[in-house]
Amino acid sequence: MRMYVLALNPTDSVTEGFLPAAARLGLQVTVLTDRPDPHRRAYRDRHREVGDVEVLECDVRDFHAVITLISTLGRPDAVFANSDHLQTQAALAAAYFGLPGKDWRVALRTKDKAEMRRHLAAAGADPVWSAEVTGRTDVAALDAPFPCVVKPREGVASEDVVLVEGPEELVARCAGIRARRPGAALVVEEYLPGELHTLETLGDGRVRHVLGGFRTEVSPPPHFIEERLTFVADLPEPVVDQVLARLDALGVGFGACHTEFVVHEGRARIIEVNYRAIGDQCDLLLARLLDIPLFEHILRTHLGEPLPADLGARRDGVARLEYPCADRPGTLTAAPDAAELTLDGVQLTYRPLREVGERHEVYGTNRDFLGVVRATGTDQGAVDRAVADFLAAQRWEIEP
Repeated sequence: MRMYVLALNPTDSVTEGFLPAAARLGLQVTVLTDRPDPHRRAYRDRHREVGDVEVLECDVRDFHAVITLISTLGRPDAVFANSDHLQTQAALAAAYFGLPGKDWRVALRTKDKAEMRRHLAAAGADPVWSAEVTGRTDVAALDAPFPCVVKPREGVASEDVVLVEGPEELVARCAGIRARRPGAALVVEEYLPGELHTLETLGDGRVRHVLGGFRTEVSPPPHFIEERLTFVADLPEPVVDQVLARLDALGVGFGACHTEFVVHEGRARIIEVNYRAIGDQCDLLLARLLDIPLFEHILRTHLGEPLPADLGARRDGVARLEYPCADRPGTLTAAPDAAELTLDGVQLTYRPLREVGERHEVYGTNRDFLGVVRATGTDQGAVDRAVADFLAAQRWEIEP
């Protein structure tokens, strides 16, 4: 069976999760990407795990180009993407070839944060004050509630997401973001207070499994860098029901979905919906923690196979991820190597995310991550201590 995978960068989710899963399923994989060389290098280095992966150059942001290329190569059995930016294109291509996949309209309305707010408001599902900012918008005339949040309409990874305290700052922030992103539309919306959480779900259009979620700790304002995540196996049922009702209103129910929301005084309010598996190595941790073939399950849904009524997931695991971040611009001159450790029953993995010798600015986003520590076990205290002790023993040196 032949599966086409649409991708931008060769992320950990692709190289360590989905492609090895496709190899185990015996799938013939062709990766379509506008950046073929990094993919070829990544798969060559991991050939034993990913198998023979064909990489073809394609303007994957253009669904017409994707459909045209696939048509010239022969009918596929599945079209898949785990990139935020490519869900609509993959859904349109799957629909064109009559294959299982996400509804392209749902993929579009979850990616487009302004459209998501409009759709939820029209459905009466937790309306939030929100305004779309384009080149024609008079930002100074917006009747925004303060504090408010400014973000790119189709952004990811906390890029250019910022808390704003007043009208003059709002005008300045919008101007600054649009100068960095010419032509990009923005969203201004009310700030939603509360504890930040995620909910991870997996469905086949018939059944939907709640895999659990993460309690997320972010950097101090005005930015929202995700610095630490702690697994939460069972959120309160009323909270989960509220989040699932919002997903139902949006039409989300096929494949993996990563939903970010806050809980304030028992009320769950959606921050954003990422219609794909959680990233930043949380998906790799989730597969280990739950002890299920998570990536195979996701791919099987796109092959038209139903999910089992019970995934057989372990429910006694605890986990934590932490992301050491650069606190100043400069060149990384020293950093720890990748590591796999077992400490007092805790499985700990460290992966560097920035190479020694690289120079970077401070971005105020996930691009400031220097590495990621992920740890699993059955005792939260032991997991927390293992992560804290590991980080305390490491050095990251940045020189101007």
